[in-house]
Amino acid sequence: MSESSASALQLGRPSRQPAVHPENLSLDASCFSSPPVNFLQELPSYRSIARRRTTVHSRDKQSGTLLKSTDSYSSQLEDRIAENLSSQSLRNYALNISEKRRLRDIQETQMKYLSEWDQWKRYSSKSWKRFLEKAREMTTHLELWREDIRSIEDIQCTVYPVSSSGLIYFYSYIIDLLSGTGFLEETSLFYGHYTVDGVKFQNFTYDLPLAYLISTIAYLALSLLWIVKRSVEGFKINLIRSEEHFQSYCNKIFAGWDFCITNRSMADLKHSSLRYELRADLEEERIRQKIAERTSEETIRIYSLRLFLNCIVLAVLGACFYAIYVATVFSQEHMKKEIDKMVFGENLLILYLPSIVITLANFITPMIFAKIIRYEDYSPGFEIRLTILRCVFMRLATICVLVFTLGSKITSCDDDTCDLCGYNQKLYPCWETQVGQEMYKLMIFDFIIILAVTLFVDFPRKLLVTYCSSWKLIQCWGQQEFAIPDNVLGIVYGQTICWIGAFFSPLLPAIATLKFIIIFYVKEWSLLYTCRPSPRPFRASNSNFFFLLVLLIGLCLAIIPLTISISRIPSSKACGPFTNFNTTWEVIPKTVSTFPSSLQSFIHGVTSEAFAVPFFMIICLIMFYFIALAGAHKRVVIQLREQLSLESRDKRYLIQKLTEAQRDTRN
Repeated sequence: MSESSASALQLGRPSRQPAVHPENLSLDASCFSSPPVNFLQELPSYRSIARRRTTVHSRDKQSGTLLKSTDSYSSQLEDRIAENLSSQSLRNYALNISEKRRLRDIQETQMKYLSEWDQWKRYSSKSWKRFLEKAREMTTHLELWREDIRSIEDIQCTVYPVSSSGLIYFYSYIIDLLSGTGFLEETSLFYGHYTVDGVKFQNFTYDLPLAYLISTIAYLALSLLWIVKRSVEGFKINLIRSEEHFQSYCNKIFAGWDFCITNRSMADLKHSSLRYELRADLEEERIRQKIAERTSEETIRIYSLRLFLNCIVLAVLGACFYAIYVATVFSQEHMKKEIDKMVFGENLLILYLPSIVITLANFITPMIFAKIIRYEDYSPGFEIRLTILRCVFMRLATICVLVFTLGSKITSCDDDTCDLCGYNQKLYPCWETQVGQEMYKLMIFDFIIILAVTLFVDFPRKLLVTYCSSWKLIQCWGQQEFAIPDNVLGIVYGQTICWIGAFFSPLLPAIATLKFIIIFYVKEWSLLYTCRPSPRPFRASNSNFFFLLVLLIGLCLAIIPLTISISRIPSSKACGPFTNFNTTWEVIPKTVSTFPSSLQSFIHGVTSEAFAVPFFMIICLIMFYFIALAGAHKRVVIQLREQLSLESRDKRYLIQKLTEAQRDTRN
């Protein structure tokens, strides 16, 4: 359908689109250069009706009626066009003078056939609209300093100073590479490089703001689906492997050995692993018996001690969070100084101060938690799980504290500048880029720490243990153990940083991928040449369910600040693809408004409360059904286990009777 035909078709259907807007009226001059009937006969709707009526009238041989019908149909469409155009002034339409004259002639012709009352109403409506337009124009001029304030606001909010310190020192490029500032700030690595302008192709325009937001949402959604899928698989395996203690003992004793082991050292390690698991099972059984034999005074004492120790844990966490908050505020307030006013080390220290504090907190708190857990009188397996959960909470919460501290600094102002732009434009002219730089620094600093610990701590420790084993201090220190939980938590920590920074630094996932590839080979080298396997295996490593659950928690914590940033905090007016929007999320409603009316109604219906409440109720019913089904299956499994136990007793009884019968026969 041509543009002229599409526009005329829209104007000819007032029941579906009652108001004709200026932006929807686009008529070519060719449409008005021909007579109205010929112009309307080009419509596809007219052609389809003509074909149908031609078929019908060809059977009846009444072609004259068809011409009469088409003339009446064309006149009806012409009347509808004039009726729609008469509701608004012709000055609002982007038409040339000849087109406007023709439309005005149509309106005047139509006015002759109206009654005096209808003519008076139409003239009164036009006069009232003109009066309102003039009144609005007058009120805008009566506002004090309106144009001046608007110009000041636009200028202030769109200023984005680019750092240029004249003479560039040799170490400035190193600082830029490590902190994401300088020449890296203007690259496609960060949010500020992208613009609101779409990429124009031959047949369509690539909407960059919409693609920027949709790609981030798709990345997080795919990560969520993948983690949930793998977690469900791990949960099934973990559920199948859940067994009673007696069955666990039997499986470890009679079926715990791996007959594929041919190396002596691997056999010793397997022996050590089985001994530790049996010792842990016996210790857990002893703890259960001890709990059953506790008196009320002992129970009160142990729970009071645990409450006190948990208060200490909370105090340690609070101190770490406060230290991160102070370090972030101090770094943000002092990082705006010129490079020539600082020495090389001072500048890096200011830039990396939050990352340094977070790394120290992640290094010190696990040792404190390991000391505290010994006095809480838990079973060995529960001690490991509780310590890991505390470390996970510490690692992930530190990132959230950093992000929310940055958010509070972005949205708070000492003066009234936040009222103009909606955020602290003086300190954060492009706040999305600066948040991306913080995530970039966390990623780079974590990578540097892993390499430094492996090369400058684990490797020299291996050399000292190998060549200076006679020293008592070295013997007490021993060789580094390769702890699977700590390394997995480090991966979760890095992935959470990647998820949070994906919106503010679009290329950060690529950097994280490269980082994880390098770390894998570094850890492999460390495991083979500098570390020894841990004699205490972590049972949750038998299935990935526990670590995937931790990864899912990290993803949920990453989505929270991203959702607030996208939907609540005003987008920067000086940079980025969302400078024309109040918030980032506004690009979605604007895009939906360009859809056809039927699709808009469908989307609004799906996202409304009228759809959400029944959908939530249906989901709850389905969930309750599967919970009841799982409970029924669990009862069936218990009954089958009881039947197997009874069958084993029956077999034992039959074997005993058979043995007695054979003995009696021999006698």
